[in-house]
Amino acid sequence: MTIRELFATKSIDELREQAAREHGLKRSLTSVDLVLLGIGAIIGTGIFVLTGRAAAANAGPAVALSFVVAGVASAFAGLCYSEMASMIPIAGSAYTYSYATMGELVAWIIGWDLILEYLVSAAAVSVGWSGYVVAFFHDTFGIDLPTAWTRAPTVWQGDHFRATGAYLNVPAVLVVLAVTALLVRGIRESARFNAIIVVVKVVVVLLFIAFAARFVRTENWHPFVPPNEGPFGRFGASGVLQGATMVFFAYIGFDAVSTAAQETRNPQKDLPIGILGSLAVCTVLYIAVSLILTGVVSYKRLSVPHPIALGVEATGQLWLATAVEVGAIAGLSSVMLVMLLGQPRIFFAMANDGLFPAGAAKIHPHFGTPYVTTIITGSVCAVAGGVLPIDILAELTSIGTLFAFVLVSIGVMILRLRRPDLPRAFKAPGGPFVVPVLGALTSGLLMYTATTATIIRLFVWMALGLAVYFGYGRKRSKLRRRIQADAARAPQ
Repeated sequence: MTIRELFATKSIDELREQAAREHGLKRSLTSVDLVLLGIGAIIGTGIFVLTGRAAAANAGPAVALSFVVAGVASAFAGLCYSEMASMIPIAGSAYTYSYATMGELVAWIIGWDLILEYLVSAAAVSVGWSGYVVAFFHDTFGIDLPTAWTRAPTVWQGDHFRATGAYLNVPAVLVVLAVTALLVRGIRESARFNAIIVVVKVVVVLLFIAFAARFVRTENWHPFVPPNEGPFGRFGASGVLQGATMVFFAYIGFDAVSTAAQETRNPQKDLPIGILGSLAVCTVLYIAVSLILTGVVSYKRLSVPHPIALGVEATGQLWLATAVEVGAIAGLSSVMLVMLLGQPRIFFAMANDGLFPAGAAKIHPHFGTPYVTTIITGSVCAVAGGVLPIDILAELTSIGTLFAFVLVSIGVMILRLRRPDLPRAFKAPGGPFVVPVLGALTSGLLMYTATTATIIRLFVWMALGLAVYFGYGRKRSKLRRRIQADAARAPQ
């Protein structure tokens, strides 16, 4: 093994040719489909669940500023993703981009990180989905589902796990399995289902903004930034930043759009529209909802699994409470759909490079989907959603996403310097440094503000990934074998 082999890059020209060829994945998605996929992934747990938790534990009413900070970081990353996706329109997202710019080892690290991002995020969303289902049955039918079967068996308190007395979060498990079955059925069917749900949940969000705004009590916004209570991240300026790290979970959907590159009709044009369009729409909605929510209900009361429903209940408009719960249930379903759509396609790309077993690249002969990895991903996600608390799942997803954003931003800068001649259907403004540097710095800053426990879990996951790479992937890498074959043929 040599340093050259570890950091060998894939040819951009070969990747572009590969994107132009058929690989069994059906090209059926339009720019509208991609915008809706992005909104489907973005509007979900971040707005329906984590807004309340970030306000109650970190930022208070200034959680709106947390969304602004996270939105700015996402905008820089979104511009970098758009440039990369339009230049290398192939399944694999940041994994493929890193392979083309920083080499195989970095690509493996980011691919392994994306496994954490997509799989854990879908599990986190399933827990939020379960919370709204419980609230819906209680508010609409007066039925209280048993907590022993609707909660995780443990919660994270400070620096340790504590048993809750529950056995399994059954609704979370069942919804993941149902979404997995839909994804095996086909990308076109999944996109249609997602489009319907996106319309429903956007209407619900707009209804909340329109009808709850007149119940805002401005005294709930004072102080807008509560004074720091001592620990870093417990209100004050540090609380706004740590709140941004938590709600960053709410912005991860746009990068999932890029994983559908090989199923897009015109990826060079449609991918940037899908990424930036969905990001812009959702940022405006997030800021509006967080301001109204903290104005209707004191931020101190918002650490619940269903904060938007709590805000509606405070207005006394029961019809709207039911609508919000239905919208949240539908909305969170679409988030899981997009996250579980993205993960198997990362496996698909890595298996095509020899870094994962060939079975991970199998395409269903009739449905045209990577069904093996879809089933495996869904099964693991169902288990995680059934036994882990939402806080840990959300924080792991956020830090994993931020890490991906840092590497993509650096990759754009590297390609601008190394290959300025490459045609770019979309180009991030500001020359080779402004947007990529700002993207890497803002995402890196939010990583720095994550909790120590979350950072440790990320490093443990990455250490496990390196063990898998050096024990399996490196030996079977197609690029490494090609380099060794070329070296053997070269004259001595």
